[in-house]
Amino acid sequence: MNINVNIKRSLTVAMLLAMLALSAVAAPRDVKSTTDGDAVAEKWIAAWNSHSPEKMLLAFTADVFYEDVAFGEVSHSGAELRKFAASEFEGVPDLELKLVRANVHGGHGTIEWVFSGTDKGVFNTGKKFSVRGVSVIDVRDGKISRSLDFYDSATIMRQVGVLPTPATGAK
Repeated sequence: MNINVNIKRSLTVAMLLAMLALSAVAAPRDVKSTTDGDAVAEKWIAAWNSHSPEKMLLAFTADVFYEDVAFGEVSHSGAELRKFAASEFEGVPDLELKLVRANVHGGHGTIEWVFSGTDKGVFNTGKKFSVRGVSVIDVRDGKISRSLDFYDSATIMRQVGVLPTPATGAK
């Protein structure tokens, strides 16, 4: 079987599992979380939008575990997260995250977001992209101690021209 087909299937399965997990923990759309989770989510969004690895680290514990699941990037500490953030800011210099919704209670929850920008150093295309995603987080003392980011990297790849756009009606 073709490796590209296996990768597509793996990405599809991962996204479906993430969506199922979200539906199990998500609050109804008309209910807004009023816990400290809102502040954590807003701090997380502001940290990414600061374009500063140092400012970003303020939203996380020193022993943070951060995983960008879509690209298989794992950071096991603030120092590793600093390097990851710097590479993201370099690769997507106009990186912007918009908060869609947060649901954080009892030290665990989700942050739904839209990530957009121009690919300058990831695939080196110079093209704009936008993708929806979610971060599953653990919070300790008002800071994120664990974050797993889920989004469809194939969406980004199609938007920047690295992957072909599926034909209309394709399954």
